[in-house]
Amino acid sequence: MEKVRRAVAVEIENPQPELSAVEEPHRRIVEEVAAYVAERGRLEVERYKELYRRFRDKYPLPAQLIQQAMNQGVETGKSFLEAKRSGRVYKPRPEVRRVSIRFAKDSWSYRKTAASAAPVKIAVSLPGGRREVWIKPHRRFWLYWWKVLRKEVELASTLVLKRRRGRWYAVFIFDVAPKKETPAEVVAFDVNENSVAVAKVSLLSTVDAVARWNRQYVDPAVYSIKTDFGRLAKRYETVRNAKLEELKRKYPFVGRDEDERRQNVADTREFRRFARRLRERRRKEGQVRHVAREVTKSPAVIITEELGKNPQEEMIGIEEKRAKKRELRHRVKQTPFRKILRAVEDKARETGSVVFYVSSFRNSKVCPIHFAKLEDGGDWHVLRCLHGHVVDRDAAAVLNMLWKITPEGVVKGVWWDMKEARKRLKKGIMPKDVAKKRNPLVPWPVAYAVWTSLKTLKASPQWPAVLARAAPMTPAQGADEGGTRAPPHGAPARGEEVS
Repeated sequence: MEKVRRAVAVEIENPQPELSAVEEPHRRIVEEVAAYVAERGRLEVERYKELYRRFRDKYPLPAQLIQQAMNQGVETGKSFLEAKRSGRVYKPRPEVRRVSIRFAKDSWSYRKTAASAAPVKIAVSLPGGRREVWIKPHRRFWLYWWKVLRKEVELASTLVLKRRRGRWYAVFIFDVAPKKETPAEVVAFDVNENSVAVAKVSLLSTVDAVARWNRQYVDPAVYSIKTDFGRLAKRYETVRNAKLEELKRKYPFVGRDEDERRQNVADTREFRRFARRLRERRRKEGQVRHVAREVTKSPAVIITEELGKNPQEEMIGIEEKRAKKRELRHRVKQTPFRKILRAVEDKARETGSVVFYVSSFRNSKVCPIHFAKLEDGGDWHVLRCLHGHVVDRDAAAVLNMLWKITPEGVVKGVWWDMKEARKRLKKGIMPKDVAKKRNPLVPWPVAYAVWTSLKTLKASPQWPAVLARAAPMTPAQGADEGGTRAPPHGAPARGEEVS
């Protein structure tokens, strides 16, 4: 299985002045090579050697730094061409504003000294020779370093140094081997504006012996993770608009005579610094990582809806009411649907989980119990079933995703011909025989993966795989009732007098 890469950034304490001297020449090399690749489409070997000799004569940098800068320029040029082909970039040539200085295998080393409070040093090759710098390790760094010592994680041979907001950071790259474990549960989640609905079913509890012995734990656990993406967007929009109105009075106009026009105060340095201090992006990224950790706690089969090209527009609804829903459009646009999916996919690769996508067709509009169409119950989140009960819209969505992986759900949601599938099930024929008539909206690998996991799990009637939650069967403290357990060490034997 392919390894997963994780990057850990550690701040550098008292960086050497040579680092700042290297940054600008490195950026110029990357920008020139990226412009050449964006114009020609590739960098020929002869041209690579020619540029390398010219850069060696022009900039007093070590050879490996020039090579790494040229390789980084090639990557930047290729990514610029790809973005331009997809219509995300309209500039004639790439602009390189910030760079990350890469050090290859033999150009840096890691050292520790036991005499200081922060015993970590790294040595890097800079102009003038080898330089040692101190780093400030934190908990996440020590976690991966401990895994390296235990041979669970490999430290990559490349070190990255970069400067952000006047501070230098050393980025260590670790190659993590995914866990190889059997999926223990099935998780379905649905991303909404202010919450993420989650439904979990333990695969061990669905074994027939356990289901007969303790029926209550077969039911899925449905809960919601509060994210408040919409509320955050509304709050930050109010704060930014108030600051913009203040700056418009401070910078009213720009221009001369009749050609006066109002200045875009959002481009001023004062507003950019103000918006940066709000930390809106950092808070959203924290919520995204929290959702990814919660969904991928243990190896599982993860199921979610397949999003379209523009999920925000699909969630907003009718385009004719755009003017009336301007505030709603802004909140929904700020909800990171795809970022959550990418974070879950990335975290799932590390924990050994598998992510499947199902169709979003009527997941939140059908009752997960009676499979009847839900009607409006007076609230956007609460819908009413024809059989006389109310259903939460988010809970219905995740439960219907789970239905599609169960045998009954396979019949109801996967195959078109219900009568023929029911007849074959009664005769003992596996649903696999009617696979030609299954619904193309639901991927067959989801049901097959769960069926394979259940096949490997076994439980006997005497010893179920999942125990019921009950009061402890052993007596409290050091009591010994009828030989339930041995008395503690040093306690008097039964019948012995205590002096």
